Amino acid sequence: MTVTYDTIVVGGGLVGTAIAYGLQKRGLSTLLLDEGDVAHRASRGNFGLVWVQSKGLGAPHYQRWTRGSADAWPGLAAELEGRTGLNLGLHQPGGLHICLSGEEFEQRIAYMERLQREAGNLGLEYRMLDHAETAAMLPGIGPAVVGASWTPYDGHASPLFLMRSLHSAFTEAGGIYRPNAGVSQGKAAPRDFAVEAEGETHRAPRIVLAAGLGNAALAPLFGLETPVRPQRGQILVTERARQLLPIPTTSIRQTDEGSLMIGDSKEEAGFDSVSQTPEIMQSMARRAVLTFPWIAELNIVRAWSALRVMAPDGLPIYDESSRFPGAFTANCHSGVTLAGAHADILAPMIITGALAPDLAPFSARRFHDVRSAA
Repeated sequence: MTVTYDTIVVGGGLVGTAIAYGLQKRGLSTLLLDEGDVAHRASRGNFGLVWVQSKGLGAPHYQRWTRGSADAWPGLAAELEGRTGLNLGLHQPGGLHICLSGEEFEQRIAYMERLQREAGNLGLEYRMLDHAETAAMLPGIGPAVVGASWTPYDGHASPLFLMRSLHSAFTEAGGIYRPNAGVSQGKAAPRDFAVEAEGETHRAPRIVLAAGLGNAALAPLFGLETPVRPQRGQILVTERARQLLPIPTTSIRQTDEGSLMIGDSKEEAGFDSVSQTPEIMQSMARRAVLTFPWIAELNIVRAWSALRVMAPDGLPIYDESSRFPGAFTANCHSGVTLAGAHADILAPMIITGALAPDLAPFSARRFHDVRSAA
């Protein structure tokens, strides 16, 4: 039996679900195929930042894309809450990147100055804060904090409520969700695609590959390329405390429930998403205590690791197949930050059948461009 839809989205993580929701709410009958919990993906371990100030150095197009998504977030959160009744816990009071030495502070000044230059006419508002100014924003910092960079665009939200609300809004809008449905076969022709999943055949004139690390194997079936690799990140979660952090930082944020999340590690560990590295966890905890000495009094109640989806240059990959028009791929490691862009900027492009010229620098063709490699 073959069932036909307007669009098939392969991948049930944050990227695929945000795109599927963006398509379905605009009237396209959309099938979302989710491989299930066996999939290697970051959605289950996301830190939850909606973050701008550390994105796009040397890649102004990524800075613009991230800023556009952060700007779209309040509208997306309000819309999803109105549809599902779920509060995503979005707070965008700005964000801080903490510096624990004079060397870190000077490096951050140079980083932010370059980021602002590369922003061009878009502009980038930021401030470098000394210890006293940082303490005024974040009471309770330790003497090791030299200062911080601040931008007004940053914030955080609950990745779990985001995922739940996207799924609920997608299905309530008429979208079809198939769990535990990994794609076993695929056939492609221009604007005519068929995939087999769990013994069923599904067909559509559009297909979006958003299967994270699984895209590396799926993409060639549809005339696409996604050279992605796993990068492991680890997170520590403390017991609940009274609300003490009014502003999120790059590596520490406090949830609405009171728990503190400590993260921002990067590790090349292949597809091992189960193991954790004690030395990295110790380093994360030590830096957190240097930033806020009172954190040492809290118990760690949970810790986990998850795999990011990383391209060779660390930037997203967005493409449409030139061989099979109607086949798209979307790959990134910032599923929370970019949810606004995926649902409300990328999805309309997919509907029209062509990615905007602004997304051309995100094509995987950049890895074969001699000028880019020079």
